[in-house]
Amino acid sequence: MTYLLALDQGTSSSRSIVFNAQGQVVALAQQELAQIYPQPGWVEHDPLDIWQTQIETARRVLSQARLSAHDIRAIGITNQRETTVVWNRHTGAPIHHAIVWQDRRSEPTCADLRRQGKVDLIQRKTGLRVDAYFSGTKLKWILDNVAGARQQAEHGDLLFGTVDSWLIWQLTGGNQPGTRAQAVHATDVSNASRTMLFNVHNNQWDAELMDLLEIPASLMPQVHPSSADFGLVQAELLGHAIPIAGVAGDQQSALFGQACFKAGMVKNTYGTGCFMLMHTGHRFQTSSNGLITTSAAQTTARPEFALEGSVFVGGAVVQWLRDGLHAIPSSADVQLLAESVPDSGGVMVVPAFTGLGAPYWKPEARGSILGLSRGSTLAHIARAALESIAFQSAALLQAMQRDAAQAGSAAVKELRVDGGASVNDLLMQFQADLLGIPVVRPVITETTALGAAYLAGLSTGIFRSTDEIGGLWQAERRFEPSVAPSHAAELMARWEHAVRQTVLAPER
Repeated sequence: MTYLLALDQGTSSSRSIVFNAQGQVVALAQQELAQIYPQPGWVEHDPLDIWQTQIETARRVLSQARLSAHDIRAIGITNQRETTVVWNRHTGAPIHHAIVWQDRRSEPTCADLRRQGKVDLIQRKTGLRVDAYFSGTKLKWILDNVAGARQQAEHGDLLFGTVDSWLIWQLTGGNQPGTRAQAVHATDVSNASRTMLFNVHNNQWDAELMDLLEIPASLMPQVHPSSADFGLVQAELLGHAIPIAGVAGDQQSALFGQACFKAGMVKNTYGTGCFMLMHTGHRFQTSSNGLITTSAAQTTARPEFALEGSVFVGGAVVQWLRDGLHAIPSSADVQLLAESVPDSGGVMVVPAFTGLGAPYWKPEARGSILGLSRGSTLAHIARAALESIAFQSAALLQAMQRDAAQAGSAAVKELRVDGGASVNDLLMQFQADLLGIPVVRPVITETTALGAAYLAGLSTGIFRSTDEIGGLWQAERRFEPSVAPSHAAELMARWEHAVRQTVLAPER
C-alpha cells in the first residue's frame, strides 16, 4: 500500500500522522511542546525542542504503524503560523527562542507603522492588518534586540523562517555539520503570506516592506507553491530519503483537508480559538467587515486567496468553566451540564478574556456574563458559555457573507467544521440554527494534517487532482437549521447587544 506522513507542528504539541491513500488515519503520535513565558505578553518556544519533538514523533508513528520509511511515498508539513525562528546558517544554532504567534512584544513597532500611515500600503500588498500577530515585526525585534544579530544578518550569516522552514532545513541536512551546506531553506505561499513581508499578488518578498522593517533579503527563504518539491529528508533521520512534497500553514492546510477548493466554500476550526476561512478562488478581496485576506494553499504558481477571521476564545471558554468556575470536572462534561436546561434562560456569556478578535477588533473588551436572574444556575451559564462559541463564529460568517455580497459572489451554502469542540453535538446544532445553513462534520476530523498529506500526495502523483481528493471527503453528520430565521436574527441581535456591553467605560 501507499502511505503519506504528515508532520503537524502545533503551538502546544508536535504530532505525526500516517495516512493511507484513501485519506484514512493509520497511526498517530504526539508529544507536548514546552511553553516559555519570559514576561507578561511574551510567548516563546525552544526551536531545538520543536525539532526534537517533531522528529521523535515521526519515528514513533512509523513504529506504531509497523512501517518503514520505504513505505512512505512523501511527507507533508503543516505548522503553527507566524511563529518566528532565526538561526545561523553555518552552525545551525538558533540565535534566540522562537517568538510565538501569540506574542505581543512587537506592538510598539506596529504602533510606529500606524503612525507613519503604512496601514493601507501593508493591507493592499499583504491582505493583513498591521498587528504584532504576524512574523515581520517579530523578526525585526530579534534583529534589533539580540546582540550582534543585525550585523550577522547584514553579512548573510542568518536565516529566518516560520516553523515549516525551520523543519525543512533540519530535515534536509541542517541538523548535521556534514550536510548543512545542502540544507533547503524554503517555505510555501500560505506561510509566507503571514509574515507582513510578502506580496500576495505576485508571490514575492516585497522589497518596499522589507526596507520598511529593515530586513535584509538574505534572511528570507525561497517560496514555493504548497504542493511542490521541498527537498529530500536525510536518509539517516528516518531510515530512507523521503521527499517533502507538501507544506501549508495550519489553517490553510485545514481548508485544503476539508476539500474547500472552490470560491465560497468555508471551514471553521473549533480549537482553543476558532479560525474560519472562506476560499475566494483567484480573487484578492480586501475585507470591509473586519476580516483579513490571506493566501490559500496553492497547487500551482497562480495565487489563490481566502478571507479569514479569528475568534480568540473558543474552546478555551470550556476550560474556564472547568478551571475557573469549577462548574465541570472535565471539558467533556460541558454538553451534559448544558443540556440539563432547555436554554440559557436569558444568560449571555461574552468570553472577551483577551479582548475580542474579528470582526470586532476590540482589544479593550472584557469578559462578561449578562442577563442573570434569581433563577440562573451554573447550567445556564455553561450553556451560555458553549453558545458563545457559536455566536462568535456566526458573527464571522456573517462578515464573510457581507464581503461576498459586496463582491457579487454567491451565498455560502454550508459550513464544514473540525477541531476538538466540533464533536459537541449541542454546539454544532446551535451553530446551524444561528447560521441558517447546514453545519457539516466530516468522517476524518484530522483535517489539518490531512491537508498537508493531500498536498504531498498531489505533488508525487498519488492523487491526480483536487477533484479526486474532493471525492474522498465524506460527511459524518449534517446539522440542519431547526429554528425560524427570525428567531436566529433575534438571538444574534441579543449577542451584538451583549458585545457592546463588554467595552468598559473610561475611568474618570
